[in-house]
Amino acid sequence: MNKEIGPIEDLIKKLNRLPGIGSKTAQRLAYHIIEMEDVEVADLANSIIRAKKDTKQCSICMNYADSDPCEICSNNSRDDSIICVVESPKDVEAMERSLSFRGKYHVLHGVISPLKGKTAEDVTINQLLKRIENGNVKEVIVATNPTVDGDTTARYIQNILEKYDDLIISRIGYGLPVGGDLEYYDEITISTAIQNRRKLD
Repeated sequence: MNKEIGPIEDLIKKLNRLPGIGSKTAQRLAYHIIEMEDVEVADLANSIIRAKKDTKQCSICMNYADSDPCEICSNNSRDDSIICVVESPKDVEAMERSLSFRGKYHVLHGVISPLKGKTAEDVTINQLLKRIENGNVKEVIVATNPTVDGDTTARYIQNILEKYDDLIISRIGYGLPVGGDLEYYDEITISTAIQNRRKLD
């Protein structure tokens, strides 16, 4: 007869499912949570539930936010004519930390990956097309990560946007090491990459 999994083991297993959390880290976190005061545990649990319940997806840029439209899309001081396309909400945070971009964003929520069965329909490219068709967009900066899938996605976006004659399509520039993720770069590296973006051709 199978022994019922205990509460500590269950917590470790649940934490281990989170991205970037290995089994040892999950174990450390689980015991740390157990040693916390009851009020702290309740506060942590409530924060998780509140974040899940109250977080919205911006209907314009597809980013996660407290409101719809989000704070960036609602900001009239930002340049509507430039859209920076990123893979995930974490990349928006990284770009904002660099203080180098004053346009608007579009979050793909993933990349095109033939090996993983991910197509253009699995990301928010159709929503990006609607923004371009309905707005006054002059430049799209593709800031997908410098990986095989990131480059595949960038090339696909370039191909479908080429029909817009007056639209500049650029790719985030050098300064980013190949194979990395945007969210891990420092502000200076990201700022350099934005400044050195190149037109795709």
